[in-house]
Amino acid sequence: MQSMEAFQAEYDPRTVEMAVGGRRFEIMLAKSLDRFIHPEDPMQGFPLWSKIWEASILLADHMAGLEPDPDRRILEIGCGLGLVGTVAASFGHRVTMTENDDHALEFARANARLNLGPGHSPEIRKMDWQAPDLQGPFDWIIGSEVAYRESDFAPLRGLFRTLLRPQGTILIVAELRKTTMAFLNRMSEDHQVEARKKIVRGSGREIPIAFCTIRPREPVDPVPL
Repeated sequence: MQSMEAFQAEYDPRTVEMAVGGRRFEIMLAKSLDRFIHPEDPMQGFPLWSKIWEASILLADHMAGLEPDPDRRILEIGCGLGLVGTVAASFGHRVTMTENDDHALEFARANARLNLGPGHSPEIRKMDWQAPDLQGPFDWIIGSEVAYRESDFAPLRGLFRTLLRPQGTILIVAELRKTTMAFLNRMSEDHQVEARKKIVRGSGREIPIAFCTIRPREPVDPVPL
């Protein structure tokens, strides 16, 4: 990780303050997205990580309210700016934060260090969903706005099979979209899916958010003949 001075010099970020779980956090964001957007095809690699999503705030608040367990390994996928993982670590959770975008990783590391202090940040790793290279298993896998594209469904399912403990839990929080529902339907083929709908206000509108708890189905013993 580069120093905070080098990070500030390279990205010249702006900072927003927010309260989560009764604590104050400062989150640095890019002032402009121009450097992260492909000049000829804006949708190619669009920096979805650069926004503080309402779903991320909801997941961060949920983690803040949970009793930490030092034996519970938590993997955050698509950590973006690092809000959820930073909050979770602040409240004592043992979390590993992952991202595949190099710029997002720099922001996540800087935000974790800003709020938790040097030497207290959780592990933050680069990870490609197509080829997850972490040492599992994890008790929980959490993520916000990760099922944004249908092309990610198969890699996510493969990641869950590879890194989730057999009796583990997946927590996915996302705005209710067609892709969100399609992802939940796909997961329900071999998982138990419980989804709760919450309404939050953001960007001047009411946003329906799905808070999803997903667990692998118990294998069914064959009926003796």
